[in-house]
Amino acid sequence: MEEVQKKHRQEQRDLQARITQKKKSATKKTRKGVNDECAELERQLKEKQNLEISDVNGEPKINSHPLNTNDLGSEGQLTSEVKATDVENDLQSLSGSSTQRKDERTKKPNRQKARLARRTAEQESMANQASKEAKDLPDLRQQESDAMRTLYSSRGLSEHQIRSDGHCLYAAVADQLISREQSLVPKQSLNGRNHLTSSSAAPYEITRSVAASYIDEHADDFLPFLEEPLDDYLSKIRDTGEWGGHLELLALAKAYDVDINVLQSSGHVEKIESGAHGSKPSLWLSYYHHSFGLGEHYNSLRQAG
Repeated sequence: MEEVQKKHRQEQRDLQARITQKKKSATKKTRKGVNDECAELERQLKEKQNLEISDVNGEPKINSHPLNTNDLGSEGQLTSEVKATDVENDLQSLSGSSTQRKDERTKKPNRQKARLARRTAEQESMANQASKEAKDLPDLRQQESDAMRTLYSSRGLSEHQIRSDGHCLYAAVADQLISREQSLVPKQSLNGRNHLTSSSAAPYEITRSVAASYIDEHADDFLPFLEEPLDDYLSKIRDTGEWGGHLELLALAKAYDVDINVLQSSGHVEKIESGAHGSKPSLWLSYYHHSFGLGEHYNSLRQAG
């Protein structure tokens, strides 16, 4: 059961990260469809996990499909007609009126099906409209990819692919540190979940924990830029697949005493400095805005050759 629950928590975190990104990318035209899609994804995951828990507990599976009353209409009518042949003549009129009322009930329109049909039609219409608009747009993904390859060549860099998910920033920073044979243990002494530096933790989990601990211990430097309570913000960093950004890169640069360079397709390099004096290692990340399905993405850059 513990393994199943652990798996379920990971699935929920991944789904929440996916839903968050979908909602961020939604436009006014697609927001309703995106919300419906997200709700359906949550419903499907909950149903799947409930079935898995039932299997583990040895509980019998319950058929969740509702009985369609339309399928019973003709059978009920036939039963009434058969019974009508066996009753006295003075009850035939009562049986006939009862059958008529039953037929009227079964012929009432199904409002839920009508709503679903309208919603499906609206989603198809929005998808068609988006497809038409996309045909008139430049291929931003290809343009960005071509520009990045040119920049890598000119700077003598090669790209190390990072899995496209909410952990990509943290995984890219971890890869940079590891490829430079630098420990994932921060140079600054931080309180918090130091046990995450054990060999059982994934590298991105360690850098997530380091970023959260640094922000927690230097809250005054970060609070002016937060739009939610600090505890909630730190919980998202430590325990979910929430995307990271400039604040998390700044925390990691200071915790590991490194400079972090973020190369963009425009050729601009955003340099995030640790603020410490003296010579420091420089980490290189690439930042994509269009080239990955989930939206913004970070990869790790290494020296070519």
